[in-house]
Parts: sequence; C-alpha cells; structure tokens
Amino acid sequence: MTWMELLGSALSIWAVWLTARRRMLSFPIGMLSVIVYAWIFVRAQLYSDTLLQILFAGFILYGWVRWIRNLDDDGRVRIAPLPSRRAWISASVGTVGAVLLGWTMHRYTDASLPWLDAALTAFSLVAQYWQDRRHTAAWWLWIVVDTIYIGEYIYKDLYITSALYAVFVGLAVMGLRAWQQVEQASSPQSVCAPDVP
Repeated sequence: MTWMELLGSALSIWAVWLTARRRMLSFPIGMLSVIVYAWIFVRAQLYSDTLLQILFAGFILYGWVRWIRNLDDDGRVRIAPLPSRRAWISASVGTVGAVLLGWTMHRYTDASLPWLDAALTAFSLVAQYWQDRRHTAAWWLWIVVDTIYIGEYIYKDLYITSALYAVFVGLAVMGLRAWQQVEQASSPQSVCAPDVP
C-alpha cells in the first residue's frame, strides 16, 4: 500500500496547494486524490474515511461549479465571508452527522475508531463545504481536523498518510494567511459581493 499512499499524498498536497492559491486546477487533481484514498481506506477498514472520499468527490464537483461562477479577472476565485447563521447551521449539521455516522459504524461495521473517524469525517465535510463556498473560515477548521487526523493515522500505522496530514496542517496555515491577505487587500465591497449561485 506504500506506493499508493505516496501517490495519494502527492496528489493531495498538490490539490491543497492549488486551493490555497485559489486555482481551478485544484478540482481535477483533488478528484484523482480522493479516488486513490478511497481505495487506501477500504484496505485499512476506515469506512467513514472511505465514505468521506466518496462524498468529497461530490463536493469537488459542487465546488468546481461554484468557483467557476465566482472568478476574478485573473482566474482566481473570489473569497466570500461566512455568515454567522451558516456557520452555526453547518456546525450543528456536522455534530448530528458525527453522532449518526459514529453510531452506525459502531453498531453495524467492524470499523476501527468508529466515533472519532465519524466526527472527523463529518467536520471534514463541513470544512469542504465552507471551502467550496469560498469562506476563509474553512482553513481554521481544516487545521483542527487535520491535526487530529495525524494522531488517528499514526495509531493505524498509516505513517505516510499521517505525514501527509502534517503537511496539510502547514498548507492550511498557508491557505489561511493567503486568503486573509486577499480579504484585507480587497475592498469591503468586493469581499462581500453576493454569491453567484
């Protein structure tokens, strides 16, 4: 599995780096990485993570469409603020999803770490949704989730994937800083421009 982990890691790093730079190429590269990681997680009996990869594929398609409709003249996506109401609703949905998925995986599968894996899965989806909607807050959530994933993957002896998530934390910090700089450099009118559906 090591060569597959290396391939998945390389694709994932590339996709996140492109996302931090607000580049559209992040979507096809991200799609390739989720395909590779879905296979890896099935083999590791991390079924919530497998499900997460399948859901990420759907979110990648959704984000691709959203970003295409919200590009600046330079081909980079415009950043949008995260309304408080959307943040609370997303966090609530993530919490409910974590409990339901954790219970299902605990009750009906031989999943390893069903509750933790389910919580990380649910909040990864929240972070991905925020990212697809172009919210800087997504990077904060990625930093938290990815840090916890590092420990989970060390526990499961997925050392390359654990190292990948350490890189993800660094890339999330880079993305956070880059997106915050864009927000600060942009006029309030352009940052708060309405979403194009």
